[in-house]
Amino acid sequence: MSTSHLESWNDGAAKRAIVDFVTSAAAEGTPGFVPRADRVAVFDNDGTLWVEKPAPVQTAFILGKLAARVKEDPSLADEWPYRAVAGDESFLHALEVQDADAVTSMVEAVGAAWEGTSLDAYEAEAARYLASWRHERFGLPATGLVYQPMLELFDYLRAAGWRVFVCSGGGRDFMRVISEETWGLPRENVIGSAPEFAWRDGVPVRQAVLHGPVAIGPGKPEYVLARTGRLPRFAAGNDDVDVELLASAQFALLVVHDDDVREYAYTDGAERVRATARREGWTTVSVKDDWNAVLKERPTQEEPSAPHQ
Repeated sequence: MSTSHLESWNDGAAKRAIVDFVTSAAAEGTPGFVPRADRVAVFDNDGTLWVEKPAPVQTAFILGKLAARVKEDPSLADEWPYRAVAGDESFLHALEVQDADAVTSMVEAVGAAWEGTSLDAYEAEAARYLASWRHERFGLPATGLVYQPMLELFDYLRAAGWRVFVCSGGGRDFMRVISEETWGLPRENVIGSAPEFAWRDGVPVRQAVLHGPVAIGPGKPEYVLARTGRLPRFAAGNDDVDVELLASAQFALLVVHDDDVREYAYTDGAERVRATARREGWTTVSVKDDWNAVLKERPTQEEPSAPHQ
């Protein structure tokens, strides 16, 4: 099978493992064959498909909305997660490493903040934010922070008959705003944390309660199973909340952030997944060694920053 799609991947163990698995999955009559109906590949988003440091892309969007709520109701200022608006570093760090309690409280606050908002209004608000937001180090919009090697991997998998999905603890509806333009994925292939909707006056509006669990940890394979009727055969992630997703797949791909020149180097929030990868023999991808290009767009500045530990 041609590897022309994987131009940003250096020849090495990670690329060979991917090619060997995908090639074997397409070889009918062999032990590694995967029927087309079962060729489901699922990717985490933050830190797996695009840069998540110094904070996930969606963070400022959410904090701005929470700040508006605090302005309307100052009594919220002392509650978690509204304290993050004032720069509560402990909460922001917990959110950065996707601590389950922090993520859950943030998702609940997001539900309350946008309750009663129509889907169109929410997406327009998200689109305005994404159009104006720029990364503080690279000067790029969110769509430019996507990892070029992962886009190539999407193309490679699809050429081999795989259906590609994104499943993230971040807002499903936020990601869908850019999924077709940025990833080439139809909106229905983006799954994860999302609110319930109610039908009012002929339009769907957001409710405060979640539709299912938060899409971290075991919530990820639960969402995949609910959406596809299958567990993934190929899965990719980068931190501890992806362990269950990776463990549910036949082939697990772990992105290791170790390049503080072209991106960031950090281990926080990924200790358990790295230990599990070593124990289970999962394929690991070194950003520094396995990718000859990193971002979809060239940064306006490429100054090294101190690595996150």
